[in-house]
Amino acid sequence: MVNFMEVSEMVGHKRTHALWLLFPVVNLFIYCSLAVDIARSFGRFSFKDAALAVIYSPILFFLIGSDKNAIYNGPVLTQEKAFLNEIEEASKKKDSLKLKKLDEKNPYKKSIVREWTESIVFAVFAASFIRMFLLEAFVIPTPSMEGSLNVGDFLFVSKAHYGIRTPVTVASVPLLHNTVPIVGGESYVKKPSLPYYRLPAISSINTGEPFVFNWPVGDSVYVTNLRSYTVSQVNSDPIFIQSDRELAEKVKSKSYVVRPIDKKDHYIKRCVAGPGDTLRIINKQVYINGKAQKNPRHLQYFYTIGLPQGISVSTKKLESWGIDDGDKGGSGPMFFNGIGQLFLDDTQVAKLKSLHPEVRIEPYKSSPNTTAYFPFDAKINKAWTTDDYGPVWIPKKGATTPLSLDNLSFYRRVITVYENNTLEVKGSDIYINNKKADSYTFKQDYYWAMGDNRHNSEDSRMWGYVPHDHIVGKPLFIFFSTKEGSISNGINWDRVFRSANKD
Repeated sequence: MVNFMEVSEMVGHKRTHALWLLFPVVNLFIYCSLAVDIARSFGRFSFKDAALAVIYSPILFFLIGSDKNAIYNGPVLTQEKAFLNEIEEASKKKDSLKLKKLDEKNPYKKSIVREWTESIVFAVFAASFIRMFLLEAFVIPTPSMEGSLNVGDFLFVSKAHYGIRTPVTVASVPLLHNTVPIVGGESYVKKPSLPYYRLPAISSINTGEPFVFNWPVGDSVYVTNLRSYTVSQVNSDPIFIQSDRELAEKVKSKSYVVRPIDKKDHYIKRCVAGPGDTLRIINKQVYINGKAQKNPRHLQYFYTIGLPQGISVSTKKLESWGIDDGDKGGSGPMFFNGIGQLFLDDTQVAKLKSLHPEVRIEPYKSSPNTTAYFPFDAKINKAWTTDDYGPVWIPKKGATTPLSLDNLSFYRRVITVYENNTLEVKGSDIYINNKKADSYTFKQDYYWAMGDNRHNSEDSRMWGYVPHDHIVGKPLFIFFSTKEGSISNGINWDRVFRSANKD
């Protein structure tokens, strides 16, 4: 810190200016400005020198230090201020001759092109760092949280609440996450990279609240224009290939992408269980540690609706009930020959029933599927469905669990992928990092995420735990909302500036 105090004084700041370097995120801007002013104090005023000072200042400092003709001209900020005062005084006196002379020898003067270039670069630089460390805007693309957070909702997410996470990926296209629009391809390079680190959190992750995270299983994915698919997902269920021609071609050529933690797709779900909790779903009701949990007000399920002959319902009335095309279970009209398949909450079900005593509403009954539900082990989840699931214990940092072939499927990915260990099974024995193990102690906390649209959400029931190092941030509020995700359909004015945590 003493060195930076000296540098601050060297360029014309007070020594206390260096204290700004103690503040995360702000210190990046302070350091860059000091580096530029050091260069200017040695007479280096070009755009090239300024750019090098920001991009990689040690190279510039080496060039200055190795230049035998380099001369320290004094604190540039003090000199610049004095020079600008001269210009101001000459301007007040309307001394055009002196103004002309000052303009001709002005070392601080920049061309219009450079002024615009630096302004744009600074704006992108500032926006990128704010997006990376403090606040990022997201849009809801799918109906997995429908009712609470709808398709077309734009929301701000705080990255400071759960602890600012420093980037793992260093080099990427500014303001893009993981793909380049239109042309396609990844928007980053994997090397160089930094180790994972997270600053202290402002608040804890509370169960019952929505949160944003990187898709835990999204490290090896096929990326198409429709969505991303994990390699294991495609291998276990061929229906994905049948519904996406582009995916079929990528699978054939094995064109999948391996992504680092911070470049996995973003997901938003509700945190329904935290570290150390035991989760179970019985007949659609979530139980945590044996206690029934309060359900979100707009919790949705899939229903088949049959309207009696002669009874119809207008699109306008359905929309007034919050039912639109995004709630359909397929393509085509909302109702065909009096039959509709919709994702609805309890209030919407009641309103449809109020149309006529003979309205039939049949809830969807999910079926067991060991290849579709975590932990993908027939010995454990043979009878599990989306509505009857568990029990599942959520790993907690520092907790130790007994380990055997009977429960290994719960923790295999945690041990190998999320916590970077080697694991091998030899006969009935388990070896971790080449040592025989009958227990395992977890290195970080984990969470369980589920969408409010329970029959139309790909969540922890399908891919397991959310590791703490995958947490991105806390949703704050909706700042804009389009109907069904398209501005052409109109704006949901009643959702603008609404809290993102309101269920």
